Amino acid sequence: MLDEQDKKTLLRKLPHGLFICGVKDGEEVNGFTVCWVMQTSFKPPLIVNAVRQDSRSHAMIQASGVFALSFLAADQKDLAQKFFQPRKRVGNRFEDTEFYLGETGCPIITEALGYVECQVVGSVVYGDHTVFVGEVIQAGVHREADLLLLETTGWSYGG
Repeated sequence: MLDEQDKKTLLRKLPHGLFICGVKDGEEVNGFTVCWVMQTSFKPPLIVNAVRQDSRSHAMIQASGVFALSFLAADQKDLAQKFFQPRKRVGNRFEDTEFYLGETGCPIITEALGYVECQVVGSVVYGDHTVFVGEVIQAGVHREADLLLLETTGWSYGG
């Protein structure tokens, strides 16, 4: 029988970076903190991004077929927290965060380390998250620094 505590303890030890996922649907934009992200292919360059199915942003990715990931620096925990908390009004998260729209029309955080923009080329729907497979169609580096890691925040998302 599965030991729930052991499972939770070990799954929470998987290393995860923290990113702001920028999404759009028409003129509407939103962003949220994600950590279940990884590269899965060199040619073409593919990223997988697991997104909660009951979120508004999930629906926006499905509708637009694009998303952007802004890579957060180790000193940007407050920014990750801001985009991690649920909001009732879509787009409200950007009211005091400087951003610009990328090639896909998705918001990119100006002060992030950099970004990748992805075109969704597939998805896997299973459990409470959808794994979106995105082909990287644009990327840019804003500055150099260490990536913000989930384990350094004291938060947990997993298990």
